[in-house]
Amino acid sequence: MEEELRNVPFECRGCWHVWQEDYVVRHTEDDHGNEADVWLRAGLRVPPPSSGAICPQCGCQQATTFPDGYLRRHPELIPPAEPRGPDATPLLSPVPRPLY
Repeated sequence: MEEELRNVPFECRGCWHVWQEDYVVRHTEDDHGNEADVWLRAGLRVPPPSSGAICPQCGCQQATTFPDGYLRRHPELIPPAEPRGPDATPLLSPVPRPLY
């Protein structure tokens, strides 16, 4: 029995949030020689990842997966670990103030 750690990237089609989930895949063989993969997440057996995962940000059920290695080639899609701070630039209105 072999174990493989897989990192599966997802993208929400509702809010365009990108996230990754880690899975352990166990490659096994039954008594008849048939190969099978068992997907584990946090030590629990789960179905293989597919489109239709639930977005952790907005709860939308229309998420899609990326091909293997996609985020390594496109690191700009990986969200930062900490949220960005507020922009220090003051907001200026393009509408002039009344002169009265």
